This record gives sequence, structure tokens and C-alpha cells, in this order.
Amino acid sequence: MQKNYLESVIKQFQYYKLLGDKTIEQLDDEELFWQYNTGSNSIAIIVNHLWGNMKSRWTDFLTSDGEKEWRNRDLEFESIINSRAELLEKWEEGWSCLFDALNSINENNFDTVVYIRNQGHTIVEAVNRQLAHYAYHTGQIVFMGKMVKGENWKSLSIPKGKSSEFNKEKFAKGKHREHFTDDLLGNK
Repeated sequence: MQKNYLESVIKQFQYYKLLGDKTIEQLDDEELFWQYNTGSNSIAIIVNHLWGNMKSRWTDFLTSDGEKEWRNRDLEFESIINSRAELLEKWEEGWSCLFDALNSINENNFDTVVYIRNQGHTIVEAVNRQLAHYAYHTGQIVFMGKMVKGENWKSLSIPKGKSSEFNKEKFAKGKHREHFTDDLLGNK
């Protein structure tokens, strides 16, 4: 159960990272910093927030509180990223921190209680909390990408009007066991 859960959740996180990667790839530099209005976040701001959250939650995941004293959450929502290179560096650093922490979980420490703001979580609760949080923000990144690209957006899922074709291909394989991300992530 533990091994299956960890393998599945790692694939889920990889999937959300991939959606962000494929969105960022489609955007020019200016589009990464576009904001709907002054009260809205740009993709760069969301990436900065994800980076701060990931570094805080996953650094010393099993041994220290997930809300680190050095984290400045309010600053995460300011326009402090100045380039695509800086955005990509933070994007990759945050995800690397997360995957390193997930890969450190094993049967010997799976029952560890981890804390976020002094509130105890099982490993499953802490991981699920962050999975939902990152899916939420990745969805924002994708939606903003679609907004700024308009007709030039390249779909990251089943394109409109292609569901029957997609299902036909999937059902042609017959019943089998695989994670839904295996084709996308090259995990065959």
C-alpha cells in the first residue's frame, strides 16, 4: 500500500509539473509576467509562490516544521522574478526539493508525523495537502497560458472535438494496468 501510494503520488506530481512545463514552453517572456489586473498574479508570481511553498514544506520534510522560519510568504506574491531564466531556476529548484523529499520516504519512516505550522499530519495527509495545493496553482498557470495564447494555445489534454478518437485509441488497448500518466511521462 505504502509503495503503491508513493509511486502513484510521485507520478501525479510529475504530471502537474509537466503541465506547467508545457505551458511555460508555449509562452514568450512577456506572457510569463502578464497580469489580468493589478490584483491578479502573473505566472511568474505563482511560480515564485510555489517555489517558496515547496522549499518550505519539503526541506527537512520528516524532521522540521513545514512552515520554515526563513520563509517570507508575503514576498512570494510580489513581482520579484525578473527573467525567464530566474523563473525556470525557481521552478526546477522547487520541484527538485519536492521529489528529493518524496524519494526519502520509505517503510521505516512512513508513520512519521510531520508538522505544518505545528499541526501534525500523517505522511499521506501532508502529501495530499500539497498535491491539491500544487494542482490548484498549476491549473491557474495553464488557464492563464490559455488566456494569453488564445487561438495559438496548444492543448495539453484531449483537444476539443477529439474525445471519441482518444477513447477509441485507449479502448483498443484492452484492459490493462497502468497509471494514466504513463503515456505522457514516458513511463511505459
